[in-house]
Amino acid sequence: MARRKLLMLFKPFDAYPVLESGSLSRITNPQELQMLRYLESRCKVHKNAVNFCQDILRSKPVEWEAISRNNLSQPIRDVDLVVTVGGDGTLLQASHFMDDSVPVLGVNSDPTQVKEVEEFNNEFDATRSTGHLCTATINNFEQVLDNVIEGRMLPSKLSRISILVNSQLLPTFALNDILIAHPCPAAVSRFSFRIKRNDQSFSPFVHCRSSGFRVSTAAGSTAAMLSAGGFPMPPLSRELQYMAREPISPGAAASLMHGFTKPNESMDFTWFSKEGDLYIDGSHVCYSIKYGDTIQISSKAPVLKVFLSQNLLSKNVT
Repeated sequence: MARRKLLMLFKPFDAYPVLESGSLSRITNPQELQMLRYLESRCKVHKNAVNFCQDILRSKPVEWEAISRNNLSQPIRDVDLVVTVGGDGTLLQASHFMDDSVPVLGVNSDPTQVKEVEEFNNEFDATRSTGHLCTATINNFEQVLDNVIEGRMLPSKLSRISILVNSQLLPTFALNDILIAHPCPAAVSRFSFRIKRNDQSFSPFVHCRSSGFRVSTAAGSTAAMLSAGGFPMPPLSRELQYMAREPISPGAAASLMHGFTKPNESMDFTWFSKEGDLYIDGSHVCYSIKYGDTIQISSKAPVLKVFLSQNLLSKNVT
């Protein structure tokens, strides 16, 4: 039997804004010093997790290599499994280079510590990585990896968002969400949208002035969409959720500013500001748009195979 091939992607160590060695001794503000020591400890925790996962892989009958996610520039092919070590951001970045043929296992390298949050609650935000899509930590990585390799654990299929700009398919599919907005956050975004079912108009055109427009998958419904007042969705749902951000005087159309599209539905969107940006899964992937550009949004994208925890899968929220 051929040896399994694995690719390990890890969050770069410079993602943590720690100071150079010796710099802490020059800081006299106690609160600032406490914060920087906290960030330094986070970086060490992440480094230790990366080293730990590599040690585990060395002990397994697999071929593998490890690279920083920042060095990923080509589609991921010719491997049997991708292991991401970081948080949801690392898994999201990996997903942009993956189709539906290779599954991914997320390892949360720096999970939030409840006691730590309680201790520093009045000093600063001590939350670490949420790792919503990460099934493993260093505490169970070897066990989860063995279950995956030996076929005792199967991946789930998560929906992604397909985006066409002026009828041209963008090469990146969104696993969490997309945001369409003016490049200046203080500027008004002007746009119209309508829902189509089986390529036929299903809803009237909605004309909107707002801070932008967000569409999320089920996986992304617990992120920015939830923070904006949206609803968490069952993780395996094929529906998409959309919301106009802070609509200006919506009037009778207020009820149409937030809703869902089904798998057989798509959204036709037209941009009516001089300039705009379309962000995919955060700020790292961005496409410029201009006045009159049309955007078609749907869930007709290749799924992403992700190994999810049973705890997440059991959340049948609506």
